[in-house]
Amino acid sequence: GPSNSEGAGKVSLLKKVPALKDGDFTLAECTAILLYLSRKYNTPDHWYPSDIQKRAQVDEYLSWHHANIRANAPKTMWIKVLIPLFTGQPLPSEKLQEVMEGLSMSLKQFEERFLQDKAFIIGSEISLADLVAIVELMQPVGVGCDIFEDRPRLREWRRRVEDAVGKELFFQAHEMILNIKELSNIQIDPQLKEQLAPVLMKMLK
Repeated sequence: GPSNSEGAGKVSLLKKVPALKDGDFTLAECTAILLYLSRKYNTPDHWYPSDIQKRAQVDEYLSWHHANIRANAPKTMWIKVLIPLFTGQPLPSEKLQEVMEGLSMSLKQFEERFLQDKAFIIGSEISLADLVAIVELMQPVGVGCDIFEDRPRLREWRRRVEDAVGKELFFQAHEMILNIKELSNIQIDPQLKEQLAPVLMKMLK
């Protein structure tokens, strides 16, 4: 998301996180960062396959993801925790219902178009596509919207991702998301509230 800090401005011209600084080289946008790191460190081939068609499948999912899963899943966290925290007011339940309906449609497409009967998005091995998807889909879980509960195919895919990454690392990576509701108890600087509340509300439009 956006950041007004001086440090963020030095790393990313967009003043947004995540951002990467590698020596004198800087890079913004999470997908670009993942692809850069996978190439620089010569990661195992399954993450971003050298096979041109499998790589295209990863690219296809990443392109679809932003306008679908990412357009809906994080909003559950904003609606239930972040916006009330910064505005002091809960949002109407209708707003969450609207987002969950959009997310449900995206999940149906995810299962039918991308997951199908495969173990992972592009086949029998985990890839960057699965990582990008799972991080987004754990956000509703963190605020009490268990999207996996009534979707056995999606639930089994999540289990396979956990096993492939390693359960300890998986839950370590998602620790902040899964404990996001604890933020409701912290005190926010009034000036920061004034700056971020309009930004968060705009992100829901």
